Amino acid sequence: MIKMQQTMRWFGPQDTVNLIDIKQAGATGVVTALHHIPVGEIWTVQEIKNRQEIVRNAGLEWVVVESLPVHEEIKRASGDYLLYIENYKISIKNLAECGIKIITYNFMPILDWVRTDHDFVNQDGSRALLYNKEAFTYFDVFLLKRPNSENSYSIIEKEKALEFGNKLSESDKKLLFRNVLLGLPGSKIDFTAKQILDLLDNYATIDDAKLRENLIFFLSETAPVAEQYGSKLAIHPDDPPFSVLGLPRILSVESDIKAIFEAVPLAANGLCYCTGSLGANPNNDLEKIIDNYGDRIHFLHLRNTIRENESIFRESEHLIGDTKMEVIVEKLIALMNRRKESLPMRPDHGFLHAIEGAREQYPGYSLIGRLKGLAELRGLEMGIAYKLGNPV
Repeated sequence: MIKMQQTMRWFGPQDTVNLIDIKQAGATGVVTALHHIPVGEIWTVQEIKNRQEIVRNAGLEWVVVESLPVHEEIKRASGDYLLYIENYKISIKNLAECGIKIITYNFMPILDWVRTDHDFVNQDGSRALLYNKEAFTYFDVFLLKRPNSENSYSIIEKEKALEFGNKLSESDKKLLFRNVLLGLPGSKIDFTAKQILDLLDNYATIDDAKLRENLIFFLSETAPVAEQYGSKLAIHPDDPPFSVLGLPRILSVESDIKAIFEAVPLAANGLCYCTGSLGANPNNDLEKIIDNYGDRIHFLHLRNTIRENESIFRESEHLIGDTKMEVIVEKLIALMNRRKESLPMRPDHGFLHAIEGAREQYPGYSLIGRLKGLAELRGLEMGIAYKLGNPV
């Protein structure tokens, strides 16, 4: 019986969750990246080995890269993008030389992910991430004042957003501004509206079709290199799986996955199967995606969401939400046994529990919440295995 390889994300030596915490949580490996290296520069063998040594000294293995970031100029096919692609190829080769062969990345412009509330209080007092379209609309139209943003929303949507915003204090508005922009790399600093608008201007002429074209070019260059070295590229779906700030979206629904796999039909061109990002769109059939693209799934993000209504979704417990995790895990077990290989998995986005409240944590990445998720997913996997007559 082949089981998932259990990992946790670790943001590096500066992470308030340390490697001993992760090992004691039951993980056997970590998912990390060299965040100190500027985006676009080469990850040298020495830098990779330095990080590997730190991880191994804690009794763990560096299993997956998340992320080897894609420079914004690659996404726009502008400036020095060809140089950055060459650097990316060298980094793939260097990682493979060190035995690290699963590389996660995303192709979302500017923002890696977006939530409007990083401190939503659940009924039990734990805290979670939440996206509220009314809050985001208010941010976009009335706080950021993105040019022509009013054309992105209906009259009713703008009225509801203004009603939402009128209830906010000045400190609430500042917090909303910071929350939305936390998904911007390096966003522990406070960005001004002008800085964000300048970044958005760079994408003024890039629509979905053009961004997809740029992704396919990037993959046509990098996937053959990954294939040559036995490595696998795993693209992360858009989070959330719809346009924000008028930016293009090209990995939100199954047809998007199909398009890039058909354009670059190499096994190295694969998917980070994130049940949270894909599941936030009610039109996505998560089971069908496994059925249709299981051979291209290289890494698993298992988390759950609840759509309260058409405007709000929030992170939920790993086993309780809109996604039937027991069905997903059973299909993944069957997939791994058919492929005869284990897939690395991490429990994505956990709740912040009261016991950790005073400890600085990156939203969604507290230790206890992820430990709980990992334990639940391990138990679910073991229970399914026994049901199938194949104990782990």
